[in-house]
Amino acid sequence: MIKCQWQAILASVATFILLAGCGGSDQTKTTLLATTGTFGVTSSGGFLTVDSGAGLVFKVKESGGDINSIKYNGGPELQSQTKGSHIASGLGATVTSSVSGGVAKITLTTPTLTHYLLVRQNENNIYMGTYTTAEPAVGELRWITRLNSAVLTNVPAESHILNNTGAIESSDIFGFSDGHTASKYYGNQRNIDLSIRGVTGSGVGIFMAYGNRESGSGGPFYRDIQNQSGGDTEVYNYMNSGHNQTEADRMGFHGPYALVFTTGATPAIPDMSWMSTQGLDGWVATTARGKVIGNGLAGRDTAYTYTVGFANPTAQYWTTAAAGNGSFGSYNMKPGTYTMSVYKGELAVYTESVTVTAGAATTLNTRTIVDDPATDSAIWRIGNWDGTPLELKNGMTFNIRHPSDVRNASWGPVTYTIGGATNSFPAAQWKSENSPTTVKFNLTAAQVAAHTVRIGITDAYSGGRPSITINSWASAVPAASTQPNSRSLTTGSYRGNNTLYTYDVPASAFVVGTNTMTISVASGSSGTTFLSPGFSFDAVDLLL
Repeated sequence: MIKCQWQAILASVATFILLAGCGGSDQTKTTLLATTGTFGVTSSGGFLTVDSGAGLVFKVKESGGDINSIKYNGGPELQSQTKGSHIASGLGATVTSSVSGGVAKITLTTPTLTHYLLVRQNENNIYMGTYTTAEPAVGELRWITRLNSAVLTNVPAESHILNNTGAIESSDIFGFSDGHTASKYYGNQRNIDLSIRGVTGSGVGIFMAYGNRESGSGGPFYRDIQNQSGGDTEVYNYMNSGHNQTEADRMGFHGPYALVFTTGATPAIPDMSWMSTQGLDGWVATTARGKVIGNGLAGRDTAYTYTVGFANPTAQYWTTAAAGNGSFGSYNMKPGTYTMSVYKGELAVYTESVTVTAGAATTLNTRTIVDDPATDSAIWRIGNWDGTPLELKNGMTFNIRHPSDVRNASWGPVTYTIGGATNSFPAAQWKSENSPTTVKFNLTAAQVAAHTVRIGITDAYSGGRPSITINSWASAVPAASTQPNSRSLTTGSYRGNNTLYTYDVPASAFVVGTNTMTISVASGSSGTTFLSPGFSFDAVDLLL
């Protein structure tokens, strides 16, 4: 009996026969036959077949490098049969393979991009990394897993577009007969929140472990596509794109990241540090990296979480400041000079330049926050100075639905009286949809004096910016803010370049008693409804 079991372990291809001779039950035989295989890579019929030895088997097309088949534990085909899974939109890459030290490695090579697929023996994960020296011709860098929607049926609702009644914006945002909306742009997490996320079906789960974001773009609060479910069930890892991205694309090694296969349960994030020994182009060793240690942050508002971000043209990092003294540490950073930004919520309230040296720690003494608008005294204030419109009307829905969705409250135009509920003031304003926004406020005789009005915006579309009138006085039209050249407020994002507009209002503009301020959208461009010029609010106040 012991001899028979030992032979079964050594010769997994003969599992069924050996266990049959050892008296195993039919159920045991079937299960083991389905979940064990011969680890390695074989070439046949134009495909490389990779077997993890533990239940995962997938095929890579030798011409181009697409994955065209995925099976797990002997179950049904998981890969979509209409399109392959691939980096960018498919590369037409040169494909090579090797097996060494319990690792199967598939390398996809083009003149400007190298992509790696790695499998460790007896692990049902596909580990990946992507090295770039130029942006793919498709204009965005992404891994797309295209899965069988008949099997992978448990998917995020916000990006589930099956059975829609047609596109309501461009060809990527869809409406449904009950008035709700869905898109691949909705329900996505911020970079800082990315860990592991996936889709499931009966007896199977496929999860993306997003891994290192240092060569991605957009900073800690940027969101990009993670899922879409229609004809296929799609699981993405976007590293850069033109989707309201506030930074230029970064080149270099992207990752590591991984597809993780389970029987349905959400797995832990796998350790990917072992990939450092695999000779991957662009990988920067731990010994060639440095770190920043911050001893504290003074002047914080304890109601908020503070994030410390670092960015330069080649890398980005972020870390959360401790709740106590605001100390922080950012580790395993590429050497170089970075802009360090301290964020209250999502609003930068402190910046400085920091240099990181390989093999060393850069130590910063306690820094004092000096650029928080909330510390200035105001007669009244609408919203919170935190870099987001989340507390305002429909602010919580930007990331999960189109502004036209019937589940949203009416956008207006709104007349807001100071002292009213914060969530009755609109999170965004569009030239052709809900402009102007009217604010009514009272002043005493002692308060009739010159004041400054401030309007903070988190994003803007088509050059939209706020101009104001107070009673019979009108402001000059301010310059447009610098924003990404793409759709934003309709594609799941309120996050652009936070911009503060200030208006110096003379005493003659105000009256004792009720005053009326209107906020309008100024722009030299035009458009209809939610694709007209517009902006999203952070906060509005009247300073003392």
